Amino acid sequence: MASLPARLKIQCIVLVTLWIGSSSIADTSTSSDLGELLVKSSNQQREFDFFMLSFLWPGTACLSSDGECCPSNACCRRSSALTEFTIHGLWPDYNDGTWPACCPGKRFNIKKISTLLSTMKKYWPSYNCESSSNCHNGTGLFWEHEWEKHGPCSFPVIRDEYDYFRTVLNLYFKYNVTEVLREAGYVASNCEKYPLGGIVSAIEKAYHATPALACSGDAVEELRLCFSKDFKFRDCGVEIPPESSCPEYVSLPKFISSGLGIKEAKALKLET
Repeated sequence: MASLPARLKIQCIVLVTLWIGSSSIADTSTSSDLGELLVKSSNQQREFDFFMLSFLWPGTACLSSDGECCPSNACCRRSSALTEFTIHGLWPDYNDGTWPACCPGKRFNIKKISTLLSTMKKYWPSYNCESSSNCHNGTGLFWEHEWEKHGPCSFPVIRDEYDYFRTVLNLYFKYNVTEVLREAGYVASNCEKYPLGGIVSAIEKAYHATPALACSGDAVEELRLCFSKDFKFRDCGVEIPPESSCPEYVSLPKFISSGLGIKEAKALKLET
């Protein structure tokens, strides 16, 4: 029998290697895991359409917290009480309601944002003691979760980790949604409820674009602004899951510092 040409031998070896690799994935992963890998691979080739900037309301975030106190949990602060929205993150999104996540990129390195840390600790805090998941089957800081899940997917608008966090901070200070609502009469309160339409209108009047709001019960949990890739305002136009949708009248619960524990703060909130 004649021997195969060298090029054909190489092609056969490559095909066998690919087949073995595919079989290994099938043996070690569930079908859903493989589907996630394929989705991520697809997302790597598709550039996002717009940005969503999400803010958290501290009073609601702490009522939904894990109930534990630790140095990293902003709900346990005894000083510098949280009286305004804080940052959740900047997320690249698609117009069809989906979004990319965990795109290829460098892993989080806190040293790269050392000059931003003092500001981030105040305006971009975590509301839990538990570590957040990262994109490498591990856990880490809340900031690590936000960078690894959303940062690399923001390329080419966002160039690197430092650029991501600096951009978010700049947007946060430039567009003070807390002040916009305060000027319209919507302030933190444990007894007042406000019309959802009024809150939306106040943001629309200030920025000429429609925000998205998410609630926990009747309490505003997140307020989201949307931007084109050149950071010009656009309507969010996204559907909030039913479990996070807001009723006709909503509250902005006060932040209550929990020196002894968040459970005590929740009880105090219920008494006011």
